[in-house]
Amino acid sequence: MNLSEELEARGLVEQTSAPLKDILSAQRHVYLGADPTADSFHVGHLVPLLTLKRLSDAGHKITLLVGGATGMIGDPKEKGERILLDEKTIAKNAKKLRAQLSHILGKRVPIVDNANWLSKIRLLDFLRDIGKHFTVNEMVKRDLIKKRLDTQDESISYTEFSYGLLQGYDFLALYQKKGIDLQIGGSDQWTNILSGVELIRRKLGKEAFAFTGPIVTDSTGKKFGKSEGNAVWLDPKKTSPFQFYQFWLNLPDAGIEKYLNIYTFLSLMEIGALMEMHKRSPGERQAQETLARLVTELVHGPAATASAIAATSALFGNRSIDQLSTIERDIVLAEAPSLTLSKKQLEEGYSLAEALTNGGLAKSRSDARRLITAGSVMLGGFLIEKPDQEVHLGDLKNGAVLVRKGKRGTMVIALK
Repeated sequence: MNLSEELEARGLVEQTSAPLKDILSAQRHVYLGADPTADSFHVGHLVPLLTLKRLSDAGHKITLLVGGATGMIGDPKEKGERILLDEKTIAKNAKKLRAQLSHILGKRVPIVDNANWLSKIRLLDFLRDIGKHFTVNEMVKRDLIKKRLDTQDESISYTEFSYGLLQGYDFLALYQKKGIDLQIGGSDQWTNILSGVELIRRKLGKEAFAFTGPIVTDSTGKKFGKSEGNAVWLDPKKTSPFQFYQFWLNLPDAGIEKYLNIYTFLSLMEIGALMEMHKRSPGERQAQETLARLVTELVHGPAATASAIAATSALFGNRSIDQLSTIERDIVLAEAPSLTLSKKQLEEGYSLAEALTNGGLAKSRSDARRLITAGSVMLGGFLIEKPDQEVHLGDLKNGAVLVRKGKRGTMVIALK
């Protein structure tokens, strides 16, 4: 199976400016654009980033364009105008995105900034040399612009309206300066991407190419992003490796094969075999565990992934908290609901029912006592059925003990 067939089989192709097999039949110089409107990529951005890696691994040259200029405008979104960022913030964000990309791709990637040419072009030259190749008629028909104009109480400024022309000019500049002849991106960028293909054809009489990938959505059907409030960030300070691992681990079965195809480098045959095992024993969640491990390793590395897996096993599996390393224990304490008690409180004996209530696993002490009597509570791996059970200093190993309620309810009691 060649690259074009594999990309299509994985569901990584939405729109193409020509048949994909023709586009990829020759070695291309590919670019992906990213506006630094945030200081981190999120899992939605991973789709084109990993497609860029696949193209690179297949021998195509790659370049990342960081939109130091276009980032100060922001491409049109479905609702409302974007907040305009200052140059200092854009530069800070761009630096962090560069570092993330190099880590994910495992190599230094040539990076260009469109501020290098867009900040120098004169307005009259832009209008005469670029603007004349686009009509307002075709621009207002573009999906997002049309939707904004057709929505009551919505409008679009000339600033956002001009974004497609700027992105088209980017492709023209890169074609002329570096011989870049293929642009990729998300399907929501298709009309902007196509602007560059058309501009190169109309202005230079040359052929350039483009294709887009899918916009991946969460389990509710929303696309990932900060504007939707559901971004799962690649920056460990914004979404910890443990939380990142948990996101993939807790995905529902519906769509899990699609995620494996898009986000992992397992072969299609390996994914097929994994899904067959998953269908036979869905309760073991082998597909989710494999996906979570591979994507977390790709983004955060093997060490952070191993710690996230160990912490998960302690919180939701059979591993004892006292078997964890210092780093893994710190993860558990940081991520799980916790209750800190003094040495004196534990020496005197602290009510487990009160601990469940104060730790958020029970609504009240009577609810906590009911849960204990029903056999739904474990303390340090032991089933507790006495409603008046107390927690003592000896229950804490290395200064902490895990309390479980049912299959997924967990909290940590820690020594102050």
